[in-house]
Amino acid sequence: MNNLLYDTLFDRHADSKATFLHLQDGSQVSYRDFLKTATRFANALVEQGVKPGDRVAVQVAKSLEALALYAACARAGIVFLPLNTAYTVEELSYFIENSGAALVVCDERMKDALAAVCANLGAKLATLNADGTGSLAELAQTASTSFRTVQRSGDDLAAFLYTSGTTGRSKGAMLTQENLVSNARTLANSWRFTDKDVLLHALPIFHTHGLFVASNVTLMAGSSMIFLPKFDLDEMLGRMPEATTMMGVPTFYTRLLDDDRFTRDLANHMRLFVSGSAPLLAETHRDFEARTGHRILERYGMTETNMNTSNPYDGERKAGTVGQPLPGVELKITDPETGDTLADGEIGQIEVRGPNVFKGYWQMPEKTAEELRADGFFITGDLGRIDADGYVQIVGRNKDLIISGGYNIYPKEIELLLDDQPGVLESAVVGVPHPDFGETVLGLIVPEKDTQPNLDEIARSVNQSLARFKQPRKLILVDELPRNTMGKVQKNILRDAYQDLFVPA
Repeated sequence: MNNLLYDTLFDRHADSKATFLHLQDGSQVSYRDFLKTATRFANALVEQGVKPGDRVAVQVAKSLEALALYAACARAGIVFLPLNTAYTVEELSYFIENSGAALVVCDERMKDALAAVCANLGAKLATLNADGTGSLAELAQTASTSFRTVQRSGDDLAAFLYTSGTTGRSKGAMLTQENLVSNARTLANSWRFTDKDVLLHALPIFHTHGLFVASNVTLMAGSSMIFLPKFDLDEMLGRMPEATTMMGVPTFYTRLLDDDRFTRDLANHMRLFVSGSAPLLAETHRDFEARTGHRILERYGMTETNMNTSNPYDGERKAGTVGQPLPGVELKITDPETGDTLADGEIGQIEVRGPNVFKGYWQMPEKTAEELRADGFFITGDLGRIDADGYVQIVGRNKDLIISGGYNIYPKEIELLLDDQPGVLESAVVGVPHPDFGETVLGLIVPEKDTQPNLDEIARSVNQSLARFKQPRKLILVDELPRNTMGKVQKNILRDAYQDLFVPA
Protein backbone atom coordinates (compact mmCIF):
# COMPACT_ATOMS: atom_id res chain seq x y z
CA MET A 1 0.00 0.00 0.00
CA ASN A 2 1.19 3.51 -0.77
CA ASN A 3 -0.61 5.18 2.15
CA LEU A 4 -1.69 2.72 4.85
CA LEU A 5 -4.27 4.95 6.59
CA TYR A 6 -5.92 6.41 3.51
CA ASP A 7 -5.86 3.21 1.46
CA THR A 8 -7.26 1.07 4.29
CA LEU A 9 -9.98 3.32 5.66
CA PHE A 10 -10.91 5.57 2.76
CA ASP A 11 -9.70 4.74 -0.74
CA ARG A 12 -11.33 1.32 -0.97
CA HIS A 13 -14.70 3.10 -0.72
CA ALA A 14 -13.89 5.61 -3.48
CA ASP A 15 -16.43 4.20 -5.95
CA SER A 16 -19.03 3.10 -3.40
CA LYS A 17 -22.52 4.53 -3.68
CA ALA A 18 -23.40 3.07 -0.26
CA THR A 19 -24.48 5.57 2.38
CA PHE A 20 -21.70 6.70 4.71
CA LEU A 21 -23.38 9.56 6.61
CA HIS A 22 -26.97 10.17 7.63
CA LEU A 23 -27.04 13.86 8.53
CA GLN A 24 -29.20 15.72 11.04
CA ASP A 25 -31.37 17.27 8.31
CA GLY A 26 -32.30 13.81 7.02
CA SER A 27 -30.03 13.89 3.97
CA GLN A 28 -27.58 11.12 3.16
CA VAL A 29 -24.02 11.23 1.83
CA SER A 30 -22.49 8.30 -0.01
CA TYR A 31 -18.92 7.16 0.51
CA ARG A 32 -18.11 8.27 -3.02
CA ASP A 33 -19.46 11.80 -2.55
CA PHE A 34 -17.81 12.13 0.87
CA LEU A 35 -14.43 11.19 -0.59
CA LYS A 36 -14.86 13.67 -3.44
CA THR A 37 -15.34 16.36 -0.80
CA ALA A 38 -12.26 15.10 1.05
CA THR A 39 -10.22 15.20 -2.15
CA ARG A 40 -11.21 18.80 -2.77
CA PHE A 41 -10.08 19.64 0.75
CA ALA A 42 -6.75 17.88 0.12
CA ASN A 43 -6.22 20.15 -2.87
CA ALA A 44 -7.26 23.17 -0.81
CA LEU A 45 -4.65 22.29 1.83
CA VAL A 46 -1.94 22.05 -0.80
CA GLU A 47 -3.08 25.39 -2.18
CA GLN A 48 -2.54 26.83 1.30
CA GLY A 49 1.07 25.66 1.10
CA VAL A 50 0.74 22.72 3.49
CA LYS A 51 3.26 19.93 2.79
CA PRO A 52 3.44 16.24 3.76
CA GLY A 53 4.51 15.94 7.39
CA ASP A 54 3.21 19.41 8.30
CA ARG A 55 0.71 19.76 11.12
CA VAL A 56 -2.76 21.20 10.59
CA ALA A 57 -4.43 22.35 13.83
CA VAL A 58 -8.22 22.14 13.60
CA GLN A 59 -10.68 23.69 16.06
CA VAL A 60 -14.05 23.48 14.33
CA ALA A 61 -17.55 22.24 15.03
CA LYS A 62 -18.48 18.69 14.10
CA SER A 63 -19.67 18.50 10.51
CA LEU A 64 -19.36 16.50 7.31
CA GLU A 65 -16.66 18.93 6.17
CA ALA A 66 -14.72 18.59 9.44
CA LEU A 67 -14.61 14.82 8.99
CA ALA A 68 -13.65 15.27 5.33
CA LEU A 69 -10.72 17.42 6.48
CA TYR A 70 -9.41 14.45 8.48
CA ALA A 71 -9.60 12.26 5.37
CA ALA A 72 -7.95 15.02 3.33
CA CYS A 73 -5.01 15.17 5.73
CA ALA A 74 -4.60 11.40 5.56
CA ARG A 75 -4.53 11.50 1.77
CA ALA A 76 -2.08 14.41 1.62
CA GLY A 77 0.27 12.92 4.25
CA ILE A 78 -0.47 15.75 6.66
CA VAL A 79 -0.54 15.31 10.45
CA PHE A 80 -4.08 15.98 11.68
CA LEU A 81 -4.35 17.84 14.99
CA PRO A 82 -7.97 18.08 16.24
CA LEU A 83 -8.51 20.48 19.14
CA ASN A 84 -11.29 20.71 21.70
CA THR A 85 -13.81 23.36 20.69
CA ALA A 86 -13.86 24.63 24.29
CA TYR A 87 -10.17 25.65 24.30
CA THR A 88 -9.44 29.35 24.82
CA VAL A 89 -7.13 31.47 22.69
CA GLU A 90 -4.43 31.17 25.34
CA GLU A 91 -4.65 27.39 25.28
CA LEU A 92 -4.72 27.33 21.48
CA SER A 93 -1.60 29.50 21.36
CA TYR A 94 0.33 26.82 23.20
CA PHE A 95 -0.89 24.03 20.89
CA ILE A 96 -0.14 26.02 17.75
CA GLU A 97 3.32 26.96 18.95
CA ASN A 98 4.21 23.56 20.39
CA SER A 99 3.06 21.62 17.33
CA GLY A 100 4.61 24.06 14.87
CA ALA A 101 1.33 23.98 12.94
CA ALA A 102 1.63 25.21 9.35
CA LEU A 103 -2.09 25.93 9.14
CA VAL A 104 -4.79 26.62 11.72
CA VAL A 105 -8.42 25.97 10.77
CA CYS A 106 -11.02 27.56 13.02
CA ASP A 107 -14.61 28.72 13.13
CA GLU A 108 -15.17 32.19 11.67
CA ARG A 109 -15.96 33.50 15.17
CA MET A 110 -12.41 32.71 16.32
CA LYS A 111 -10.67 34.22 13.31
CA ASP A 112 -9.99 37.69 14.70
CA ALA A 113 -8.85 36.36 18.07
CA LEU A 114 -6.40 33.92 16.45
CA ALA A 115 -5.12 36.16 13.65
CA ALA A 116 -2.36 37.78 15.73
CA VAL A 117 -1.39 34.45 17.32
CA CYS A 118 -0.98 32.79 13.93
CA ALA A 119 0.92 35.76 12.51
CA ASN A 120 3.36 35.70 15.45
CA LEU A 121 3.90 31.95 15.12
CA GLY A 122 4.17 31.84 11.35
CA ALA A 123 1.03 29.76 10.82
CA LYS A 124 -1.54 30.39 8.13
CA LEU A 125 -5.17 30.77 9.16
CA ALA A 126 -8.31 29.49 7.43
CA THR A 127 -11.92 29.10 8.50
CA LEU A 128 -14.47 26.29 8.44
CA ASN A 129 -17.90 26.74 9.99
CA ALA A 130 -20.47 24.26 11.24
CA ASP A 131 -22.63 24.87 8.16
CA GLY A 132 -19.76 24.00 5.79
CA THR A 133 -18.91 27.58 4.85
CA GLY A 134 -15.62 29.40 5.43
CA SER A 135 -12.47 30.31 3.56
CA LEU A 136 -11.12 26.74 3.40
CA ALA A 137 -14.49 25.44 2.23
CA GLU A 138 -14.55 28.09 -0.52
CA LEU A 139 -11.15 26.97 -1.72
CA ALA A 140 -12.31 23.35 -1.67
CA GLN A 141 -15.51 24.11 -3.54
CA THR A 142 -13.66 24.99 -6.73
CA ALA A 143 -10.80 22.51 -6.25
CA SER A 144 -10.24 19.40 -8.35
CA THR A 145 -11.60 15.97 -7.38
CA SER A 146 -8.35 14.46 -8.63
CA PHE A 147 -5.41 14.10 -6.23
CA ARG A 148 -2.34 11.89 -6.16
CA THR A 149 -2.27 10.24 -2.73
CA VAL A 150 0.95 10.96 -0.87
CA GLN A 151 2.96 7.89 0.00
CA ARG A 152 3.16 7.16 3.73
CA SER A 153 4.39 4.16 5.70
CA GLY A 154 2.80 2.66 8.78
CA ASP A 155 5.40 4.34 10.99
CA ASP A 156 4.68 7.83 9.64
CA LEU A 157 2.70 10.20 11.85
CA ALA A 158 -1.01 10.47 11.10
CA ALA A 159 -2.22 12.62 13.99
CA PHE A 160 -1.40 14.46 17.17
CA LEU A 161 -3.71 14.43 20.16
CA TYR A 162 -2.87 16.61 23.12
CA THR A 163 -3.40 15.23 26.60
CA SER A 164 -5.69 17.13 28.94
CA GLY A 165 -2.79 18.69 30.83
CA THR A 166 -4.26 18.55 34.35
CA THR A 167 -0.80 18.11 35.88
CA GLY A 168 1.12 20.58 33.75
CA ARG A 169 1.48 21.49 30.11
CA SER A 170 -0.37 19.26 27.67
CA LYS A 171 1.72 16.70 25.83
CA GLY A 172 1.31 16.02 22.11
CA ALA A 173 0.83 12.28 21.67
CA MET A 174 2.18 11.24 18.26
CA LEU A 175 -0.05 8.63 16.62
CA THR A 176 1.16 6.72 13.59
CA GLN A 177 -0.77 5.35 10.66
CA GLU A 178 -0.24 1.83 12.02
CA ASN A 179 -1.55 2.87 15.46
CA LEU A 180 -4.85 4.01 13.97
CA VAL A 181 -5.31 1.27 11.39
CA SER A 182 -4.42 -1.65 13.66
CA ASN A 183 -6.81 -0.47 16.38
CA ALA A 184 -9.68 0.16 13.95
CA ARG A 185 -9.26 -3.34 12.50
CA THR A 186 -9.12 -4.97 15.94
CA LEU A 187 -12.21 -3.13 17.21
CA ALA A 188 -14.27 -3.77 14.07
CA ASN A 189 -13.51 -7.49 14.39
CA SER A 190 -13.97 -7.67 18.16
CA TRP A 191 -17.29 -5.83 18.10
CA ARG A 192 -18.56 -7.63 14.95
CA PHE A 193 -19.08 -4.51 12.82
CA THR A 194 -20.22 -5.11 9.23
CA ASP A 195 -21.44 -3.03 6.30
CA LYS A 196 -24.99 -3.61 7.58
CA ASP A 197 -24.38 -1.60 10.75
CA VAL A 198 -25.62 1.93 11.35
CA LEU A 199 -23.83 3.73 14.20
CA LEU A 200 -25.62 6.41 16.21
CA HIS A 201 -22.80 8.96 16.49
CA ALA A 202 -23.25 11.94 18.83
CA LEU A 203 -19.66 12.17 20.12
CA PRO A 204 -17.28 15.04 19.36
CA ILE A 205 -14.64 14.28 16.73
CA PHE A 206 -11.75 16.14 18.36
CA HIS A 207 -11.20 13.14 20.66
CA THR A 208 -10.09 9.50 20.31
CA HIS A 209 -13.55 8.14 21.04
CA GLY A 210 -15.51 9.98 18.37
CA LEU A 211 -12.83 10.08 15.69
CA PHE A 212 -10.40 7.18 16.00
CA VAL A 213 -12.85 4.68 17.49
CA ALA A 214 -16.34 5.48 16.20
CA SER A 215 -15.48 6.95 12.80
CA ASN A 216 -12.52 4.69 12.02
CA VAL A 217 -14.42 1.52 12.95
CA THR A 218 -17.28 2.60 10.71
CA LEU A 219 -14.86 3.19 7.84
CA MET A 220 -13.07 -0.11 8.44
CA ALA A 221 -16.33 -2.06 8.28
CA GLY A 222 -17.96 -0.04 5.51
CA SER A 223 -20.83 0.79 7.87
CA SER A 224 -22.76 4.05 8.03
CA MET A 225 -23.22 6.68 10.75
CA ILE A 226 -26.11 8.83 11.90
CA PHE A 227 -23.83 11.82 12.28
CA LEU A 228 -25.26 14.21 14.88
CA PRO A 229 -23.54 17.48 15.88
CA LYS A 230 -23.86 16.68 19.60
CA PHE A 231 -25.88 14.70 22.10
CA ASP A 232 -29.49 15.84 22.02
CA LEU A 233 -31.89 13.58 23.90
CA ASP A 234 -34.85 14.11 21.58
CA GLU A 235 -32.65 13.53 18.54
CA MET A 236 -31.11 10.37 20.01
CA LEU A 237 -34.49 8.89 20.85
CA GLY A 238 -35.91 9.88 17.47
CA ARG A 239 -33.05 8.43 15.44
CA MET A 240 -32.42 5.24 17.42
CA PRO A 241 -34.90 3.17 15.38
CA GLU A 242 -32.63 3.77 12.34
CA ALA A 243 -29.48 2.55 14.14
CA THR A 244 -28.01 -0.83 15.05
CA THR A 245 -25.18 0.34 17.33
CA MET A 246 -24.30 3.27 19.57
CA MET A 247 -21.11 4.53 21.18
CA GLY A 248 -21.26 7.00 24.04
CA VAL A 249 -19.89 8.28 27.30
CA PRO A 250 -21.66 7.31 30.55
CA THR A 251 -23.63 10.59 30.59
CA PHE A 252 -25.35 9.55 27.35
CA TYR A 253 -26.68 6.41 29.02
CA THR A 254 -27.79 8.06 32.26
CA ARG A 255 -29.69 10.69 30.29
CA LEU A 256 -31.41 8.05 28.22
CA LEU A 257 -32.40 6.18 31.38
CA ASP A 258 -33.81 9.38 32.88
CA ASP A 259 -36.36 9.59 30.05
CA ASP A 260 -39.45 7.39 30.08
CA ARG A 261 -39.50 7.35 26.28
CA PHE A 262 -36.37 5.18 26.32
CA THR A 263 -38.03 1.78 26.47
CA ARG A 264 -37.18 -1.85 25.83
CA ASP A 265 -39.14 -1.67 22.57
CA LEU A 266 -37.14 1.35 21.37
CA ALA A 267 -33.83 -0.42 22.00
CA ASN A 268 -34.98 -3.90 21.06
CA HIS A 269 -33.55 -3.92 17.53
CA MET A 270 -30.15 -2.52 18.60
CA ARG A 271 -27.16 -4.85 18.34
CA LEU A 272 -24.61 -3.14 20.58
CA PHE A 273 -24.18 -0.27 23.05
CA VAL A 274 -20.56 0.71 23.83
CA SER A 275 -19.41 3.03 26.62
CA GLY A 276 -16.06 4.60 27.30
CA SER A 277 -13.99 7.73 28.04
CA ALA A 278 -15.08 7.67 31.70
CA PRO A 279 -16.04 4.95 34.20
CA LEU A 280 -19.58 3.62 33.96
CA LEU A 281 -21.30 3.18 37.32
CA ALA A 282 -22.31 -0.41 38.12
CA GLU A 283 -25.76 1.01 38.89
CA THR A 284 -26.03 2.32 35.33
CA HIS A 285 -25.07 -1.13 34.02
CA ARG A 286 -27.81 -2.76 36.08
CA ASP A 287 -30.47 -0.15 35.31
CA PHE A 288 -29.72 -0.25 31.59
CA GLU A 289 -30.00 -4.03 31.44
CA ALA A 290 -33.20 -4.01 33.46
CA ARG A 291 -34.73 -1.39 31.15
CA THR A 292 -33.56 -2.70 27.77
CA GLY A 293 -32.26 -6.25 28.14
CA HIS A 294 -28.88 -5.03 26.79
CA ARG A 295 -25.63 -5.13 28.74
CA ILE A 296 -23.51 -2.12 27.84
CA LEU A 297 -20.05 -3.08 26.58
CA GLU A 298 -17.42 -1.06 28.45
CA ARG A 299 -13.90 -0.68 27.14
CA TYR A 300 -10.71 1.15 28.12
CA GLY A 301 -8.42 3.36 26.11
CA MET A 302 -6.52 6.60 26.26
CA THR A 303 -5.05 9.34 24.12
CA GLU A 304 -1.66 7.64 23.81
CA THR A 305 -2.88 4.14 23.01
CA ASN A 306 -6.32 4.19 21.42
CA MET A 307 -8.15 1.16 22.86
CA ASN A 308 -6.43 -1.34 25.17
CA THR A 309 -9.15 -3.60 26.57
CA SER A 310 -12.77 -4.45 26.00
CA ASN A 311 -15.46 -6.51 27.59
CA PRO A 312 -16.29 -9.34 25.18
CA TYR A 313 -18.92 -9.22 22.48
CA ASP A 314 -19.70 -12.86 23.25
CA GLY A 315 -19.32 -13.78 26.90
CA GLU A 316 -19.74 -12.04 30.22
CA ARG A 317 -19.62 -8.25 30.30
CA LYS A 318 -18.62 -7.57 33.88
CA ALA A 319 -19.91 -4.38 35.43
CA GLY A 320 -17.12 -2.43 37.11
CA THR A 321 -14.47 -3.81 34.76
CA VAL A 322 -13.15 -2.75 31.36
CA GLY A 323 -12.81 -6.31 30.13
CA GLN A 324 -9.74 -8.12 28.88
CA PRO A 325 -6.82 -6.99 26.69
CA LEU A 326 -7.75 -6.70 23.02
CA PRO A 327 -6.11 -9.08 20.53
CA GLY A 328 -2.51 -7.99 19.94
CA VAL A 329 -2.38 -5.89 23.13
CA GLU A 330 -0.29 -7.01 26.11
CA LEU A 331 -1.27 -5.67 29.53
CA LYS A 332 0.39 -6.12 32.90
CA ILE A 333 0.14 -4.69 36.41
CA THR A 334 3.43 -3.50 37.85
CA ASP A 335 4.84 -2.08 41.06
CA PRO A 336 5.15 1.72 40.57
CA GLU A 337 8.42 1.76 42.53
CA THR A 338 10.26 -1.20 41.01
CA GLY A 339 8.47 -1.88 37.74
CA ASP A 340 8.16 -5.56 38.70
CA THR A 341 5.10 -7.42 37.44
CA LEU A 342 2.54 -8.07 40.19
CA ALA A 343 0.36 -11.13 40.67
CA ASP A 344 -3.27 -11.12 39.56
CA GLY A 345 -5.47 -9.48 42.18
CA GLU A 346 -2.80 -7.03 43.33
CA ILE A 347 -3.18 -3.30 42.66
CA GLY A 348 -0.47 -1.55 40.67
CA GLN A 349 0.11 0.60 37.64
CA ILE A 350 -1.24 -0.55 34.28
CA GLU A 351 1.28 -0.96 31.46
CA VAL A 352 0.39 -1.85 27.86
CA ARG A 353 2.28 -2.81 24.73
CA GLY A 354 1.06 -3.35 21.18
CA PRO A 355 0.64 -1.81 17.72
CA ASN A 356 -1.87 0.62 19.23
CA VAL A 357 0.73 2.32 21.46
CA PHE A 358 1.85 5.77 20.30
CA LYS A 359 5.29 6.80 19.09
CA GLY A 360 6.01 9.23 21.94
CA TYR A 361 5.41 12.82 22.98
CA TRP A 362 6.16 15.54 20.46
CA GLN A 363 9.40 17.35 21.31
CA MET A 364 9.45 15.80 24.80
CA PRO A 365 12.11 13.05 24.69
CA GLU A 366 12.59 13.02 28.46
CA LYS A 367 8.86 12.68 29.15
CA THR A 368 8.65 9.98 26.48
CA ALA A 369 11.49 8.06 28.13
CA GLU A 370 9.76 8.34 31.52
CA GLU A 371 6.50 6.80 30.31
CA LEU A 372 7.44 4.64 27.32
CA ARG A 373 9.84 1.88 28.29
CA ALA A 374 12.61 0.67 25.98
CA ASP A 375 10.80 -2.67 25.60
CA GLY A 376 7.69 -0.90 24.25
CA PHE A 377 5.51 -1.01 27.37
CA PHE A 378 3.70 2.27 28.06
CA ILE A 379 3.12 3.28 31.68
CA THR A 380 -0.47 4.47 31.49
CA GLY A 381 -0.66 6.27 34.85
CA ASP A 382 -3.78 4.27 35.66
CA LEU A 383 -3.93 2.00 38.68
CA GLY A 384 -5.70 -1.32 38.38
CA ARG A 385 -5.88 -5.02 39.08
CA ILE A 386 -6.55 -8.15 37.02
CA ASP A 387 -9.12 -10.54 38.44
CA ALA A 388 -9.10 -14.35 38.31
CA ASP A 389 -10.89 -14.33 34.94
CA GLY A 390 -8.42 -11.90 33.35
CA TYR A 391 -10.74 -8.89 33.49
CA VAL A 392 -9.15 -5.52 34.25
CA GLN A 393 -10.57 -3.25 36.93
CA ILE A 394 -9.34 0.35 37.06
CA VAL A 395 -9.13 1.76 40.58
CA GLY A 396 -7.95 5.27 39.72
CA ARG A 397 -5.15 7.39 38.37
CA ASN A 398 -1.70 7.18 39.92
CA LYS A 399 -1.87 10.92 40.58
CA ASP A 400 -5.20 10.39 42.40
CA LEU A 401 -3.65 7.94 44.86
CA ILE A 402 -4.06 9.26 48.43
CA ILE A 403 -1.17 8.78 50.85
CA SER A 404 -2.39 9.46 54.38
CA GLY A 405 -0.07 8.89 57.32
CA GLY A 406 2.10 6.72 55.09
CA TYR A 407 -0.77 4.48 53.97
CA ASN A 408 -1.80 4.12 50.31
CA ILE A 409 -5.52 4.68 49.76
CA TYR A 410 -7.27 3.95 46.46
CA PRO A 411 -10.26 6.29 45.93
CA LYS A 412 -12.21 3.80 43.82
CA GLU A 413 -12.59 1.40 46.74
CA ILE A 414 -14.27 4.12 48.80
CA GLU A 415 -16.32 5.46 45.88
CA LEU A 416 -17.85 2.04 45.23
CA LEU A 417 -19.06 1.90 48.84
CA LEU A 418 -20.42 5.45 48.75
CA ASP A 419 -22.21 4.84 45.45
CA ASP A 420 -24.09 1.92 47.01
CA GLN A 421 -25.54 4.03 49.84
CA PRO A 422 -29.22 5.07 49.88
CA GLY A 423 -29.88 8.31 48.04
CA VAL A 424 -26.42 8.51 46.45
CA LEU A 425 -26.25 8.98 42.68
CA GLU A 426 -22.45 9.09 42.45
CA SER A 427 -19.40 10.13 44.40
CA ALA A 428 -15.80 11.29 44.08
CA VAL A 429 -13.08 10.74 46.66
CA VAL A 430 -9.97 12.93 46.71
CA GLY A 431 -7.02 13.55 48.98
CA VAL A 432 -6.68 17.01 50.48
CA PRO A 433 -3.90 18.46 52.67
CA HIS A 434 -3.98 17.64 56.38
CA PRO A 435 -1.59 19.03 59.02
CA ASP A 436 -1.07 15.67 60.80
CA PHE A 437 -1.37 13.06 58.05
CA GLY A 438 -0.07 14.94 55.00
CA GLU A 439 -3.29 14.07 53.18
CA THR A 440 -6.69 12.93 54.32
CA VAL A 441 -9.75 11.50 52.58
CA LEU A 442 -12.61 13.75 51.45
CA GLY A 443 -15.81 12.35 49.94
CA LEU A 444 -18.02 14.42 47.61
CA ILE A 445 -21.52 13.02 47.12
CA VAL A 446 -24.08 13.84 44.43
CA PRO A 447 -27.58 12.92 45.68
CA GLU A 448 -30.19 11.17 43.60
CA LYS A 449 -32.92 13.40 42.25
CA ASP A 450 -35.29 14.75 44.91
CA THR A 451 -33.47 13.01 47.76
CA GLN A 452 -31.48 14.20 50.77
CA PRO A 453 -28.99 11.51 51.81
CA ASN A 454 -28.24 11.19 55.52
CA LEU A 455 -24.49 11.82 55.67
CA ASP A 456 -24.17 10.56 59.25
CA GLU A 457 -25.81 7.26 58.33
CA ILE A 458 -23.64 6.96 55.21
CA ALA A 459 -20.50 7.61 57.24
CA ARG A 460 -21.47 4.95 59.80
CA SER A 461 -22.21 2.40 57.07
CA VAL A 462 -19.01 3.05 55.12
CA ASN A 463 -16.87 3.11 58.24
CA GLN A 464 -17.98 -0.43 59.11
CA SER A 465 -16.47 -1.65 55.82
CA LEU A 466 -13.22 0.33 55.81
CA ALA A 467 -10.07 0.38 57.88
CA ARG A 468 -9.86 3.56 59.93
CA PHE A 469 -7.13 5.13 57.78
CA LYS A 470 -9.35 4.83 54.67
CA GLN A 471 -12.45 6.38 56.20
CA PRO A 472 -13.44 9.78 54.78
CA ARG A 473 -12.60 12.56 57.21
CA LYS A 474 -15.63 14.43 55.88
CA LEU A 475 -18.52 13.91 53.46
CA ILE A 476 -19.91 16.86 51.51
CA LEU A 477 -23.04 17.04 49.35
CA VAL A 478 -22.56 18.70 45.93
CA ASP A 479 -24.98 19.31 43.08
CA GLU A 480 -22.67 17.79 40.48
CA LEU A 481 -19.07 16.73 39.85
CA PRO A 482 -16.86 18.76 37.50
CA ARG A 483 -16.28 16.87 34.25
CA ASN A 484 -14.38 17.39 31.04
CA THR A 485 -16.04 17.17 27.64
CA MET A 486 -15.72 13.38 27.60
CA GLY A 487 -17.37 12.94 30.98
CA LYS A 488 -14.31 12.26 33.14
CA VAL A 489 -14.47 13.67 36.66
CA GLN A 490 -11.81 16.38 37.03
CA LYS A 491 -10.44 15.54 40.45
CA ASN A 492 -7.76 18.20 40.19
CA ILE A 493 -10.54 20.82 40.35
CA LEU A 494 -11.99 19.17 43.46
CA ARG A 495 -8.58 19.01 45.13
CA ASP A 496 -8.01 22.70 44.40
CA ALA A 497 -11.48 23.67 45.65
CA TYR A 498 -11.08 21.93 49.01
CA GLN A 499 -7.33 22.22 49.58
CA ASP A 500 -7.77 24.49 52.61
CA LEU A 501 -10.56 22.49 54.28
CA PHE A 502 -8.38 20.98 57.03
CA VAL A 503 -5.49 23.43 56.98
CA PRO A 504 -5.59 26.06 59.75
CA ALA A 505 -5.84 29.61 58.41
